[in-house]
Amino acid sequence: MSNRKIIVYIATSADGYIARTDGSVDWLERPRTAGDYGMKDFFKSIDTILFGRKTFDQSLKFDRKSVKRNLGKTRNYVFTHKPPRSKLNVTFVNEPIKDFANGLRATPGKDIWMMGGGGIIGSFLDAEELDEFIIHVIPTFIGEGIPLIAPRHRSVELSLLSTHAYEDGVVRLHYRVEKS
Repeated sequence: MSNRKIIVYIATSADGYIARTDGSVDWLERPRTAGDYGMKDFFKSIDTILFGRKTFDQSLKFDRKSVKRNLGKTRNYVFTHKPPRSKLNVTFVNEPIKDFANGLRATPGKDIWMMGGGGIIGSFLDAEELDEFIIHVIPTFIGEGIPLIAPRHRSVELSLLSTHAYEDGVVRLHYRVEKS
């Protein structure tokens, strides 16, 4: 059995949203930053990225060259019921999460980045296929938006692994997901 972990590495507003209701993440652009908040080191630790379809589509609206360059360095899976045609380095997935995750973990490699969004994070959490959350809380309230995890009736215990407060007010919370 592989030791590959599926890790949610994400930023949220202080009120728990990963994006505005239209998918915008303009609130992440802040005047003060403390570097990349560990992103470069995290990216070195993974070789696979998992996306929900809406998150994938939204990512393509950003700097397309940068997105293509990053997609070329990793294996990429997009969960969708309606796979589009794409020339990008992406595999579209429409299979049960448990089956997919077991197959992925069985292949050699580095850790796996669960990019999001909230729907696919919730589905992986419900299937007990997430291992860790690294959440960067941005000191901004946006009032409404897309929650970190799609709302459902669930209770999931987390164990705190570490915290880090940056000078600009961003706080990184690193949790292990406790399996039931």
